[in-house]
This record gives sequence, structure tokens and C-alpha cells, in this order.
Amino acid sequence: MPLITTTEALESACARLAKHPFVTFDTEFMRETTYYPKLCLIQLASPDEVVLVDPLAPELDLSSFLALMRNPAVVKAVHSGRQDLEILWNMDGCIPVPLFDTQVAAMVCGYGDSVSYEQLAHDLAKARIDKSSRFTDWSKRPLSEAQLVYARSDVTHLRDVYLELVKKLEESGRTHWLANEMEVLTSPATYQAHPEDAWQRLRGRVRKAKELGVLIELAAWREREAQSRDVPRSRVLKDDAVMDVVTAAPRTPEALGHLRSIPSGFERSRAGGDIVAAVQRGLDRDPKALPPLERNGRRSFNQATVELLKVLLKMTCEQEGVAAKIVATVDDLEAIASDDAAKVPAMQGWRRELFGERALALKHGRLALAMDDGKVVSVPRHV
Repeated sequence: MPLITTTEALESACARLAKHPFVTFDTEFMRETTYYPKLCLIQLASPDEVVLVDPLAPELDLSSFLALMRNPAVVKAVHSGRQDLEILWNMDGCIPVPLFDTQVAAMVCGYGDSVSYEQLAHDLAKARIDKSSRFTDWSKRPLSEAQLVYARSDVTHLRDVYLELVKKLEESGRTHWLANEMEVLTSPATYQAHPEDAWQRLRGRVRKAKELGVLIELAAWREREAQSRDVPRSRVLKDDAVMDVVTAAPRTPEALGHLRSIPSGFERSRAGGDIVAAVQRGLDRDPKALPPLERNGRRSFNQATVELLKVLLKMTCEQEGVAAKIVATVDDLEAIASDDAAKVPAMQGWRRELFGERALALKHGRLALAMDDGKVVSVPRHV
């Protein structure tokens, strides 16, 4: 099947696809040398055809594809689609709705944490995926036959995976569980990269309020710089160099140049001046107005309680046939251990019904854990 390279052919294909209740989709992209992923290929499939679109074709208008992604009458099925959705968001503020992510659905159905597409294709579609083309250069033209075969397989077997998971969700009565997860994936906030929040990626490395203020300003500067130049953050300043600057807090270009992680002469560049200015802004921040340091904010929980909650989580998820990762994180467990009213996902909606209430019962002695024939079981206690 040839690549679609003209607007007319794409419009015709999307019109056909829109007649079906669902389509599967995937993308191939490159982001090793850019901040924003470079879209190189779009794969789409309905129950009766496969469409491969070349977004690098000159003068190709993707409006009909974006309209299909927004079409409320067509479910868009994707596997582990966050990066694919990020690409569409960056293109046109487009988020495919309604959405069905087969990786998340598989976790809800008990396939474990972050199950791969290859595993699901093998288990549910009885297919084997040749992964040899996965890490090839998708920006080069012409694409090889092996690349095209791989690209088609990404959406053809996904059709069977999608239909099988829909059936399993309906049989288990967990369709609404997945709907809650899709609300996060289809929220614009998930894809909005705010430079002022960039410090969160490195927050666990700081110990002092002074360091936190510098980190906030420096990380924001690096994020804006990477976005404006469309290069990876590491091309602007590596994480280790960021933390060296945060710790040393150099107030002059000369002091910046003395850091081993800073390349020779870098302190005399425009970026060097920007870094020194960011450091000063960070030092000038009011410590009382800074976010609480992560480690300091979590000293109240009892580690033994967290360990018991981990056992309860594993036991509950094994019994209920759902991946532990989608029910609660370690952060959730630590928050529950320190606060009965913790505002974490594990204490909301179906997760609270499945696990949160049990967690509180265990924490307050209304539930005990015991061994029965080699398995952990929960035992109600009257207190």
C-alpha cells in the first residue's frame, strides 16, 4: 500500500474511516534532536482497511485527519498513546475523543503494569510483531518495505486487541474504570508544558529552600530555552549541570565557569549570563513562599504502615485481577499513611471502593493481614 501524500487522497481516506464506529491509530516520530517530537508517519486502520499517511509530504494538509481525530462518533483506539497525543496537541491543540488506550485497558483487565503491545497482540490477536524496524530513522524517504510492514502491523492487530478488551471490560463491569483514566489522557492539562513547572522533574534532588528557589528559576529558563530553540533540554544544560549550579549558586560568570560540569568558555556566552541571572532570581525568592520540600513534607508517615499497605495493594490487585500500578502508587500509599483524607487517586472513585477503604481499615486496625495456605489474606477485626 503506497503512502498517502496528497490532501485529496487523505480527505477521501478519512471520509471512509469516519463511517466506522472505531479506528486504530499510531504514529512514528523522531525526537532525539528536538524538544518537540517530529511527526514522520501516521498509521490508521478501520475494520476493513489500513491507511498510511506521510506527514512529511510537501503541501499535505492534515485537516481531514485532525477532524477524524475529533469526530465524536468514532472511537480512536491507541496503545500507550500519550506521546502520540502529545504530537497532535502540539500540532493543532487536537486531542482525539472518544479515546480508548489499550495499554490502560489491559491494566484494568489484569494484564500487569505497562503491558506491551507485542504481548497483547500475541495474547489477544494471536499475532507476532517483528520489532526490528522500531528504532529505524522514520524521517528518511523512501521508507523500506520492512518499515511499512511494521507500521501496518501497529494498527492492524490493534483492531483485534481493542475488540477483545472491550469485551473483557463489559464482562467485568469495569468500562467506567477505563473512562476515568481516559479523562486524564484527554485533558489539555496533560500536554501543556509550562516552564514554571519544569522544576518538578528534579525536585527530589534538593534539600534546602535556597536550592529550591534556584532550581525553580533555572529549570524554567532551561525549559523556555529548549522550547524556543526546539532542542532537547540536555542540549541547553544537562541535568547534572543544573544541579551543580543549584548547589553552588554562582552569582558571577566567573564563579559559573569554575564548575566542572560547565564547558570551558560557556560562562561568557549569552546562556551563561542567563544562568547567573536565574540564580539571582532564585536566591531573591521568599523562602516562605516556596513549595514545601518533598522529603520534609513526608516525615510524618510510618514506614511500617506503608509496607503493610504495599502488601495489601498487591493482595487486593491479585484477587481482583487488576494491575497494581493503575490502582495506587508508592506516593499514594505514603500519603494515605500520613493522612486519612489524602487527596490522591487511590482515595477517589473506583480506586477508593477497590482499595482505599481497605487501606484505611488496615491503617486503623479494622483489618488484619494473615497467611492462609501460603497466600496473604485479609481478616476483618472488631475494634
